[in-house]
Formats: sequence, C-alpha cells, structure tokens
Amino acid sequence: MVKSSLSIAVFVTLLVVTQIFVEIAEGGKIQIPDELDDVIDDEEDEEWKNWGKKKPSKKEFDPPKLDLSNMELPEIQSEMMKRHTGPSFGFVKLRLGGASRRTPDMVSEIAMKWSKVMKTGSIDVKFMGVDISTIMFTTEKGQDIMELVEFVLSESQAYEVKIGDQVHRRPGDPPLEDVMERIRSQIVDQHATPNDEL
Repeated sequence: MVKSSLSIAVFVTLLVVTQIFVEIAEGGKIQIPDELDDVIDDEEDEEWKNWGKKKPSKKEFDPPKLDLSNMELPEIQSEMMKRHTGPSFGFVKLRLGGASRRTPDMVSEIAMKWSKVMKTGSIDVKFMGVDISTIMFTTEKGQDIMELVEFVLSESQAYEVKIGDQVHRRPGDPPLEDVMERIRSQIVDQHATPNDEL
C-alpha cells in the first residue's frame, strides 16, 4: 500500500510539473499577426541578397601599354598568349624515330598518361590521339598554356607543340619540316645508290 501511495504521489507531482511547464511555454509564445504590411525587415543585408549569385571579378583587366607597331607578329602573339584566359587547343607532334613502331593504341596510351599527369598538377587538359605522330589537346583555361608546353616538351616522345601559328620546341631542335626533308632525302639517296651501281 505504501508503494502504491508513493507511486501515486510521484505521478501527481510529475503531472503538476508538466502542467506548469505547459503553462509557461504557452505564456511565453509570441503572437505574430497575419497583417505584416507595416513591418520592415531590415535583417537582410546586401551580402544576404547576393548569396548564390556569381560574384564579379574584383581584378579588372588592365593590359600593359604596348607599342604594337614596333613588334613583329610572333612577339605580338607571345604577348597575347600571356594574357589568354579562354579555351585553347593545339597539337603535339611526336618524335619521328618511333613512328614506324608506334601504333594508334600506343598514341592513345601516351595521350591518356599525359592527361592524368596534368590533372595531378591541377591543369585540366584533354589529350587525344589523332594519328601515329600527332596528339591533339584542349584546355578550358588558356592561362595554363605555358605550363602545358613546358610539360609536353619535357616528355621524351614529344618533338614540338603547335598552338595556332606558334610552334614551341626544345632549344636547338630544327623545325619539323627540316627534319622530315632530311629523312626524305636520306631515303631517296638510299634508293638511288643501288640503282647507280648497276
């Protein structure tokens, strides 16, 4: 009987405490009227209003003053490439020595390897095999072009990089056309020599 009266007393106490909390909670409610025409919401600042919108570039494009009349076309192109920001594409000519043994699959593997290496350097470039001696590349950020050229020319398979009219190759390497002409003349000489001896 003592247990039942004790449990009733605990139950009644909990009921009273719960009722007190409910009354405090209801008394503490703020009533918001449905008519809000005269209320001014000044909590939203400019930053809140512009949230999610693309922020304009704070750095304005201010090109240096260049006297283009005293520059040659390659110099002008070089200056333009320094400030190029849009998408770009170009071609990599591979060394000719391995072209006879190179397959289209090998060129695709080279292109895939270069793409992965450039991504690890946080440069988004896509290389694609065109033929057994040419790889094409595309990039969305033209400002990465010079780093891309440095990387490609550091690779042993690459001979030159062509972007528009500009051709980049290692210092001291002759133009690809000269190399091809030398190879053609050697082939002609080899075929001409046996016929002369007959």
